[in-house]
Amino acid sequence: MNLKLLLARAQTRREFFKRSGVGLGAIALATLLERDGVLANTQGARPPTPHPLAPKPPHFPAKAKSVIYLHMSGAPPQQDLFDYKPKLNELNMQPCPESLMKGQRFAFIKGHPKILGSPHKFKQHGQSGAWVSELLPHFSEVVDEVAFIKSMHTDQFNHAPAELFIYTGSPFAGGAAMGAWITYGLGSESQDLPGFVVLISGGTDPTGGKALWSTGFLPSVYQGVQCRTVGDPILFVNNPRGMDRDVRRRSLDALRQLNEFELKQFGDPETLTRIEQYELAFRMQMSVPEVTDLSKEPKYILEMYGAEPGKASFANNCLLARRLVERGVRYVQLYDWGWDTHGTSAGDDIVTQLPKKCKEMDQPVAALLKDLKQRGLLDSTLVIWGGEFGRTSMNEERGGSKFLGRDHHPHCFTIWLAGAGIKKGVTLGATDEFGYFITENPVSVRDLQATILHLLGLDAWKLTYPYQGLQQRLIGPEGEAKVRTEILSS
Repeated sequence: MNLKLLLARAQTRREFFKRSGVGLGAIALATLLERDGVLANTQGARPPTPHPLAPKPPHFPAKAKSVIYLHMSGAPPQQDLFDYKPKLNELNMQPCPESLMKGQRFAFIKGHPKILGSPHKFKQHGQSGAWVSELLPHFSEVVDEVAFIKSMHTDQFNHAPAELFIYTGSPFAGGAAMGAWITYGLGSESQDLPGFVVLISGGTDPTGGKALWSTGFLPSVYQGVQCRTVGDPILFVNNPRGMDRDVRRRSLDALRQLNEFELKQFGDPETLTRIEQYELAFRMQMSVPEVTDLSKEPKYILEMYGAEPGKASFANNCLLARRLVERGVRYVQLYDWGWDTHGTSAGDDIVTQLPKKCKEMDQPVAALLKDLKQRGLLDSTLVIWGGEFGRTSMNEERGGSKFLGRDHHPHCFTIWLAGAGIKKGVTLGATDEFGYFITENPVSVRDLQATILHLLGLDAWKLTYPYQGLQQRLIGPEGEAKVRTEILSS
């Protein structure tokens, strides 16, 4: 326990000025002297404050400089998109085999469920011959750019804990998000934009909430910043009424001096965070409106994504993600809500809702990969697509519902990766004929986390932060993970 730090935090403003011998007059005088060059001549130039978001060298040469992670919140059904299983159609609406039921627990399924085939047709595409649903015609055109992992698994089968587990390494709130870990380890190439940006679509936050982009126990300068394509791009970043930019600059200069005095006296890293957050907010007043103005994009680019400037949409967020990494943002996280296809109504089934969500997602994702590639950015940007777990091979039929849907399923699900350092047109892992259990090369959430860090030049075992007596890691204090070299280009 740092008693000096506790005492400092308990001080009132009046006590601070009294003990330090600094009054408002002295502050004003110091500002004037520094402006006129007198203070610098008598005391020497003030050393620059360390910049916590300055670029840092990786542990080893990196393949990727930035990440765009596309999360389909609610968990898309792999059997209806990528993991083609003819056996399900053959046994459609027949009682589920006992072998799939023994020792299993479900979030909502009751009694003895029936096998559910996919109502959507599949075809093979590209030189890789990857099976893709008819719901994704645009993605089918770029399928040779990606590496599929069809053997992902998790130990969480409820949405919030499963999302937290993927992005913070813990199913409980309070951990540090992947984007926070990455900016902590590497800093950011952009000094006028946040290093970690979050974009939301689908009408609501993901189930895991804002804890998914929390800095947790890391210094709060690495916090994810939520950005919008409608209204003010970032809330509360503009000047208050009655304050212009010059007044704001002078106020920040005075505040910076006070914070630097406190930093020198007590060494609290959160003071450094406070300095940087004020300064970044000031710089963002100019940079954020420019980067979020999608109307500056050529018409053919807007049409390629299906983007409409001034609206809230997944398409707009995909285009904005490209603009952000183009300007040096390290980690961009997209959350798109609406993929929780239980089949309790037409609003969450695989016949009506799933095609709707696929139509919203398919064109922008394909456009993002094509756009990054044509600009030479795909060689340095890692793109990841997936959900938090999979869906069952049985019809949920909750409460006797006549709509078709699938329950939560942690034992296997499909994700894909593309871009920097990823081997093109390959598939890792496989599932049984029901798409229910993994039969080859299981890949854990911690394996995925370690592989992402590896592509960025970060050693998942060395990227640590001391907290609660442990060396905390994104992959957990135990460090049980494996970099999956099978999907890496070299």
